Amino acid sequence: MIVPLQKYGIELMSIGLLVDEKNAVVWRGPMASSAIKQFVTEVAWGELDYLVIDMPPGTGDIHLTLMQTVPVTGVVIVTTPQDVALADAKKGIAMFGQAQINVPILGLVENMSYFTPAELPENKYYIFGKEGGKKLAEEYELAFLGQIPLVQGIREGGDSGTPIMVSNEAITKLAVEQMTASVVRNIAIKNALK
Repeated sequence: MIVPLQKYGIELMSIGLLVDEKNAVVWRGPMASSAIKQFVTEVAWGELDYLVIDMPPGTGDIHLTLMQTVPVTGVVIVTTPQDVALADAKKGIAMFGQAQINVPILGLVENMSYFTPAELPENKYYIFGKEGGKKLAEEYELAFLGQIPLVQGIREGGDSGTPIMVSNEAITKLAVEQMTASVVRNIAIKNALK
């Protein structure tokens, strides 16, 4: 069994941990699908409250393999506000709604919704457009789970290995807490209806 990394009470596995950072991972669908299966069945996850799988945008082999390998409670669609990203999100929504897949969509999150500089925390600059994700959620009658701002602290925390949730960056922490609470609530509702 593969032992996942563990920090801040969260276990993590990534293909990036298994290959040299200077090498590209060039795999056809079957290889990538095999890796997904291994991450689900051959990692010593232990007792989990939730298993979150961050998938690349798309509607291909990896997504189908995951749906066939794991009983998926639901998916969260993540998009940024601009039209190009929304087009990808629409494809994901359509894929999960197909009869042969039929995985509930727990809701939609809009990432990089606006830029808020640390020195001007009340200001919002809509660099990638305004509320594209919110409008998409309304169009498809999905729960809108929230907007995550574009702030320097997220990038800095990613580079240093410190999640935004253990930082002093209050604006983003609140946004992530609210989004997470909505996801957990929607999962509880889906599980209660089963």
